[in-house]
Amino acid sequence: MSEAVALRFAGQSWPRMSANQASERLPGLPRRGLLRARREPALVRDAQRGSSEALEELFRRHWRRAHRAAYLVVADPSAAEDIAQESFLAAIRALDRFDRGRPFGPWLHRITVNRAIDHARARALRRESALAPAAEPIAPDPDTISDQMLAALAGLPPEHRAVIVLRYVLEYTPGEIAEMLGLPRGTVNSRLRRGLDRLRPAIEEDER
Repeated sequence: MSEAVALRFAGQSWPRMSANQASERLPGLPRRGLLRARREPALVRDAQRGSSEALEELFRRHWRRAHRAAYLVVADPSAAEDIAQESFLAAIRALDRFDRGRPFGPWLHRITVNRAIDHARARALRRESALAPAAEPIAPDPDTISDQMLAALAGLPPEHRAVIVLRYVLEYTPGEIAEMLGLPRGTVNSRLRRGLDRLRPAIEEDER
């Protein structure tokens, strides 16, 4: 796909939106019903050939989960929107190298979660250099995660947060997470155990 097509797509004025609003507030698509019925490899192929309609349909299909993953890692609604959109644009620019025989979602989620981890780390460093002011409360998640669980997630290190989100929100296996994040599987399992130990009080509260 040409850089010109990527820049044209990136140059569109995307509105700020919640995960629930994404599928309704994107620019209108001609032949929307036909596009929604298409299999993903065909959409990726058309996107690689420069179809902005195919790119918008891929965005529509994957925005919600990418935004949700970013939100739960960075605990900041505004930053999550930026990260999810920037990750999709990064995927567009690298689309020529993507093997359309593989699913698009995990590739996009890898980009999104890695960017979210980098953002969370940088924010933590800025807070440390500013004598660690109190963290701002995070906004309610658009889905059904409780306030207690959100607060508990926000208290985890970004790396632990990421594997918890990938495993229990996006439902990837530990092996898939290891491949996505470039980690040994044992490291993923260790972070899952430690993260769950820290989250256990919030889990037990949710189960009451």
